[in-house]
Amino acid sequence: MDILRFATAGSVDDGKSTLIGRLLFDSKAIFEDQLEAVERTSRDRGTEYTDLSLLTDGLRAEREQGITIDVAYRYFATPKRKFIIADTPGHIQYTRNMVTGASTADLAIILIDARKGVLEQSRRHAFLTTLLRVPHLVLAVNKMDLVDYSEARFDEIREEFTAFASKLNASDLTFIPISALHGDNVVSRSENMPWYEGSSLLHHLEHVHIASDRNLVDVRFPVQYVIRPHSATSQELHDYRGYAGQVAGGVLKPGDEVLHLPSGLTTTIAAIDTFDGPVEEAFPPMSVTLRLSDDIDISRGDMICRPNNQPQAAQEIDAMISWMADGVKLQPRSKLIIKHTTRTARALVRDLHYRLDVNTLHRDESATSLGLNEIGRVSLRTTQPLFVDDYARNRLTGGFILIDEATNGTVGAGMIVDAH
Repeated sequence: MDILRFATAGSVDDGKSTLIGRLLFDSKAIFEDQLEAVERTSRDRGTEYTDLSLLTDGLRAEREQGITIDVAYRYFATPKRKFIIADTPGHIQYTRNMVTGASTADLAIILIDARKGVLEQSRRHAFLTTLLRVPHLVLAVNKMDLVDYSEARFDEIREEFTAFASKLNASDLTFIPISALHGDNVVSRSENMPWYEGSSLLHHLEHVHIASDRNLVDVRFPVQYVIRPHSATSQELHDYRGYAGQVAGGVLKPGDEVLHLPSGLTTTIAAIDTFDGPVEEAFPPMSVTLRLSDDIDISRGDMICRPNNQPQAAQEIDAMISWMADGVKLQPRSKLIIKHTTRTARALVRDLHYRLDVNTLHRDESATSLGLNEIGRVSLRTTQPLFVDDYARNRLTGGFILIDEATNGTVGAGMIVDAH
């Protein structure tokens, strides 16, 4: 069974946490004691129904305010697929949390309140999911019960959002009318909306095709760790040298010719080992250990690729940056640490080209800094070459984070647009 990672997004009170609670409840993915605790809390609050949003809103502050602050991760499975859910916040001041949750997602569900329609925050989250290159986008029009399950209202919202999405790079867009509170079109088709001919949300999640979303053409293997069991008792294990990491692109097989960066030396793959034993091929997102035919000086941060298909070795990088630091701003001449795949280097902010208004998509070229939750295009220079691809080509080798040298805290997330 494969794994689908999906994130939920939308404005405050659009029902994201209730939707996830409904998915978990109707797919029998919660324990009896969890359900009893939720029912008890619901009674204590005086609500006439079981508030399923409490299954994900775990922080006390969230329960008191009825909002989601942190990114809450939940796991469940059906006979067809395993799922990892990232329930992300709706408030504008928690945009950085939404970026974190969506950065590894295969699919994003953007909820819209059928009464309110497409709001500013709906547009913001739609833009962010396309900026982060989330391959599949589902617009779930929630609270259809509060508009009498009106087909006309659903069509109106769909047309408005489609017009906005035409400005974005949204490759796969699906619209589903739902009521998370009552379960309409969440796990099973709703009898209240006979005019809707599509599938339920869970059916769509189970069958959306994600295998072709990953880059299986460009072989990229960032080395994370060199395995040398010096304390091994047998001679065979004592001579073992393997290079562990996660396959970031392409397909690797024993006998394939590969090239090591930065040395430029070529060799072949002798074997591919996993925790469960040797395998005949490795592909994203598998974590494996490569054994090579020749002894090459390889260390953490190096890259293994194909001789005729190499990433760019770049020290000059143009990227879209989502700034996540509170109290400190990104400005030209700022010095930071950049972490790209398994390689870490120092970086200097050479220029801030523009700040992007994610609501209007307007570029403010007069901007001199980026503050908390702001996004802009920046030029960086690194102290050593990074082996990169454009983010549009490979999210793993095209993405990076920025770290404050003084506090060691993550202050920004970047998506490479150009490198030279």
